[in-house]
Amino acid sequence: MSATLRVVMAQLNLLVGDIEGNTQRVIDAANKAKSEHSADAIVFPELTLTAYPPEDLLLRDSLEVRITKAIDRLLAEVDGISLVVGYPRRKEAGLFNMAGVIRDGEIVVEYAKQKLPNYQVFDEKRYFVAGNEPVVFPLNGVPVALSICEDLWHKEPIAKAASAGAKLVFNLNASPFHVDKLSERQDLLCQRVTETGMPILYVNQVGGQDELIFDGGSMAADVCGSVKYSAPCFEEGLFLVEFTFDGNNCRLASEREEPVLSLEALVYQALVTGVRDYVNKNGFKGVVLGLSGGIDSALTLAVAVDALGKDRVHAVMMPFRYTSTMSIEDAAEEAALLGVGYEVVSIESIYESFMGALDPLFVGTKKDTTEENLQARCRGVLLMALSNKKGYMVLTTGNKSEMAVGYATLYGDMVGGYSALKDVFKTLVFRLSNYRNSLGYVIPQRVIDRPPSAELAPDQVDEDSLPSYDILDQILAHYIEDDLSADQIIAQGFESETVNRVVRLVDVNEYKRRQAPVGVRITQRGFGRDRRYPITNGWKLGE
Repeated sequence: MSATLRVVMAQLNLLVGDIEGNTQRVIDAANKAKSEHSADAIVFPELTLTAYPPEDLLLRDSLEVRITKAIDRLLAEVDGISLVVGYPRRKEAGLFNMAGVIRDGEIVVEYAKQKLPNYQVFDEKRYFVAGNEPVVFPLNGVPVALSICEDLWHKEPIAKAASAGAKLVFNLNASPFHVDKLSERQDLLCQRVTETGMPILYVNQVGGQDELIFDGGSMAADVCGSVKYSAPCFEEGLFLVEFTFDGNNCRLASEREEPVLSLEALVYQALVTGVRDYVNKNGFKGVVLGLSGGIDSALTLAVAVDALGKDRVHAVMMPFRYTSTMSIEDAAEEAALLGVGYEVVSIESIYESFMGALDPLFVGTKKDTTEENLQARCRGVLLMALSNKKGYMVLTTGNKSEMAVGYATLYGDMVGGYSALKDVFKTLVFRLSNYRNSLGYVIPQRVIDRPPSAELAPDQVDEDSLPSYDILDQILAHYIEDDLSADQIIAQGFESETVNRVVRLVDVNEYKRRQAPVGVRITQRGFGRDRRYPITNGWKLGE
């Protein structure tokens, strides 16, 4: 006769460092899982009590005191259900990334993460000591093994668990989003299940944490080698999964299939999540942004409204003598379509005041990008003044293509607290704009169709200074995300002069990117934690 095991996946949006608040979330979720789902166990994400990634908070002397207090609360306040929860725990050998099983006032077992990632956005070896032993515990008669995130990406930890007699694996995760990450996880899960013959329950954190976006997507894979149960991406929730056990084999008894989302849908949800959580978790009233009539600011405005609601978003059009009538009309239409607060403030008099002060210093010089940059800095001053006065964070509007080649002005259009499009190439900006319009028309079509322009000079378009975005973005992807050299990119058929120019622009503008606001990460090589190049260096072009 087979037994049934009822397990809830707790896909939660937690706040890094809020140990007390996160502990309360665990208690509330456990009580709900017990009362509403009659669950035998509830499984939480990796490092639940601190949330992920806590970074150098892990080095604070008071960490262990706070974690001990949190665990004591769980021991005292939850009963009748097994908690599988992640936390940092200091032992004699050092600090471990731990998963503990708590039941009726007792810590049943603790498991230390065996594989510590130290690449891309991860630097766990800075903080943790690696475990080396499997942990298997009985849950309603089922031998269950614990594993944590990176353990799943290596054969050894799961194989050890199987050798130790496990029939089911709980995997606690804080796995950040990037394009194609969900399918990678699904393939990996199926691979491990096929290798060991054990079902795997995969629970992932959801929500934004600075540049990192956690997409959830918790799931369970059966011994047939397929994912049969999927939780939605970018949504909090408690999801009940049932298993059966006949004394020898454990089987997944629940099925739930989420629709396959397009790349544009997933990325757009990531952008909305990043903006919403950065603004809300940091306590800002709302956001203010410069609305130029161009596609980047139009898409950023749509993301902001979808993230925060129209009443918390304020847009300002700041025209100058080079601003086209079309841009002024389109910006006004965008603001009206989305229902946000909107004002028009000319920078003409501000610019003239600056130039009046600078004229004696500029005697004998010709006009160049200095005057163009001054326009952007006038706008930046206005936006920051509004931010200070009203308590709204400035949301910057630049994209990855611009930031890669330095097509942005320090202390001008780069000012702000957060960037929605920081990791979005310009060609993807167009695709996302069309996607957002498919949900409801909010971006005027001619904004999408017209040639992009910064409008800092008469009849200016971006391609006066840059290659076409179709070509530029391909070169940038090869150089930044694939780490190809200029010579390797040229060998793929790109014109050598263009490649060398683009690569040089990327290299010499590292100093700008270091001063740019944090922003949503959607690729494996965003400008931030992923890519750490020295500003001052003697690396030779093409190598």
